[in-house]
Amino acid sequence: MADESRKPLRFTTQKSFAHRLVLSTLTGRAVHISQIRPASPTNPGLAPHEISFLRLLEAVTNGSNIEISYTGSTIVYRPGLITGSAPGTGSSGGVIRHELPAGCTRGTSYFLIPLCLLAPFSKAPVNVLFTGPGVITSATQIGDMSVDSVRTAILPLYAQFGISNNIELRILRRSNPGPGGRGGAGEVQLVFGHQVRLPKTIHILNPGRVKSIRGVAYCTGVSASNNARMIEAARGILNQMTADTYIFSDVSSAPFIPTVDRSNPNAKKKIGVGFGLSLVAESSTSSLYSADLASPPGGGETPEDIGTRCAYQLLESVSSGGAVSLAAAPTVLTLMAMGSEDVGRLQMGREVLGTEEIVGLARDLRTFGASGWGVRDADAESEGDVIVSIVGRGVGNVGRKIA
Repeated sequence: MADESRKPLRFTTQKSFAHRLVLSTLTGRAVHISQIRPASPTNPGLAPHEISFLRLLEAVTNGSNIEISYTGSTIVYRPGLITGSAPGTGSSGGVIRHELPAGCTRGTSYFLIPLCLLAPFSKAPVNVLFTGPGVITSATQIGDMSVDSVRTAILPLYAQFGISNNIELRILRRSNPGPGGRGGAGEVQLVFGHQVRLPKTIHILNPGRVKSIRGVAYCTGVSASNNARMIEAARGILNQMTADTYIFSDVSSAPFIPTVDRSNPNAKKKIGVGFGLSLVAESSTSSLYSADLASPPGGGETPEDIGTRCAYQLLESVSSGGAVSLAAAPTVLTLMAMGSEDVGRLQMGREVLGTEEIVGLARDLRTFGASGWGVRDADAESEGDVIVSIVGRGVGNVGRKIA
């Protein structure tokens, strides 16, 4: 029986790659992931952002072992202890500098959201600086949310679990996706200094009604008038729903990166040019709904289109119902499953619960030893919503327990 528990859990394809590695690290179970893009004739195996995420895991843990096949289509990951930015584990001055490669096509939120899930269970505070030519702070065409939405719509949810102190997410340099959606040369720092033994059990059964809408319109290396045009278009729709709507404007210059030019060794080129909008709606019971949209790398969309589409995207997120949006649901559900051995309850929209991402998450949690979910219809007032009941696994913070 002991030998069976030591065998790696087997998964296939690159779907939910980062989240499966997070669950592996939290539960201490090794994983074997195969068939990662085996049919791609040009780029089989792991993508640059996935390799970079493995390096990030190696930096914030101690004793992790990673084995990658020759083609990169198979990986075996054996997790170690989550040490965060503890001295002597890869950090310099208490800060881990993580450089993203120029070929990275994913937004920084691809790394931030899983890292935030690991941070409360770390032995020491987590302080990571994302830098390099591959840092994209805006939303992406693939579907990654912007760093602004992580700061305003994801991090506040940790307060529901009793995790709220010394948490900060700073955008030191903004960037949009570069040519072909690759790279951006931005800079982001995450400081997560609140570690707990176990997250609190939550009971969120009342989504409430939307009372305020906040947002950030940002532009990088383009005219500041783009922000005003996005804000005007978005407010033209949102003001009909609630008068308490305020959208900030942030204008910054485009970052420069070195370029290969034999005639001029010091030559640099501008990258990460574009604009975008991040919106967050807050309800009377502190439920959060977010929407994100940014200009495509090739251009072709006006600021009015971005503002209008983002506003409708926010309304669609609110109309899906429940106390959490689709973007925040994986974080909340994972923390509930990793919490104390008690029953937590969460009201969710039926459409959100039925998405491929959430159903896949439920199966993955079950595979890693978490309990199954209990699902029942909500009361008559919340038509179309369901109540999800989850029993915590009581994984806890091993480093905290030893200390």
